[in-house]
Amino acid sequence: MTSIHIDHTSRWFGNVVAVNDVTMTIGPGVTGLLGPNGAGKSTLINLMAGFLAPSTGTVTLDGRTIWRDEQIYRHIGLVPEREAMYDFLTGQEFVEANAELHGLGAAEARRALATVEMEYAQDRKIATYSKGMRQRVKMASALVHEPSVLLLDEPFNGMDPRQRMQLMELLRRMGDEGRTVLFSSHILEEVEQLASHIEVIVAGRHAASGDFRRIRRLMTDRPHRYLVRSSDDRALAAALIADPSTAGIEVDAREGALHIQAVDFGRFTELLPVLARERGIRLLTVSPSDESLESVFSYLVAA
Repeated sequence: MTSIHIDHTSRWFGNVVAVNDVTMTIGPGVTGLLGPNGAGKSTLINLMAGFLAPSTGTVTLDGRTIWRDEQIYRHIGLVPEREAMYDFLTGQEFVEANAELHGLGAAEARRALATVEMEYAQDRKIATYSKGMRQRVKMASALVHEPSVLLLDEPFNGMDPRQRMQLMELLRRMGDEGRTVLFSSHILEEVEQLASHIEVIVAGRHAASGDFRRIRRLMTDRPHRYLVRSSDDRALAAALIADPSTAGIEVDAREGALHIQAVDFGRFTELLPVLARERGIRLLTVSPSDESLESVFSYLVAA
């Protein structure tokens, strides 16, 4: 069983730290690398693929240092996020070119194209492909040598729902076969549907690790901030502040609203309408003010 081990690894570019002292192990099965845009996911994948050298620390594949070991590429397939491709080639020519780099030929290229269901367009120029089709032909080129490790950077970008389902099923099957599959995403729902294990990275730091249920629980248990407008903000604030589900309430007279920090999300959402009804207060606005993924990830870093 093939595993990638990242040990106290950092990577910086000048004064910018892209990956900061990350330690994690990516083993067989499907792992989701989750984090907001700009978190360092692509840098981390490039370190695992041997395209970047660690500034400090090590990145190894079954104990072998990946950087500058060309034999490693027999075992790794990479689907980068960047769109740089040879648009003047057909899909088959592009995959065959990658096959030849591994000493393989047209038969293996055709098999890889069939795996991603691109035979129908294999004789068309890549310049005519949609973004989703480009993603699938990149996938074929990464699979042509049947690698034991597959690294995918935002692979679902630009795919329609049918293409997305096909790719998810393919990745699940590969994980079930015992291959090591890592894909990055900033969309929680993509990871939830596919990954058996999740690694969360924020601002270059390793923020959380575990199965999806554990990560989701951390996200659910974090403090939630709400903007609430009602027919009597002060009376509502007085009722809510006495309950342990809230940690703080600010009355904003200028906005005519309450800014509420709820520490028990489930209890607060049940309590708010009950208290309002009991006191004859009309709720005019109830909206979360920190529901972006960035805010969730930032909480996980501090947790």
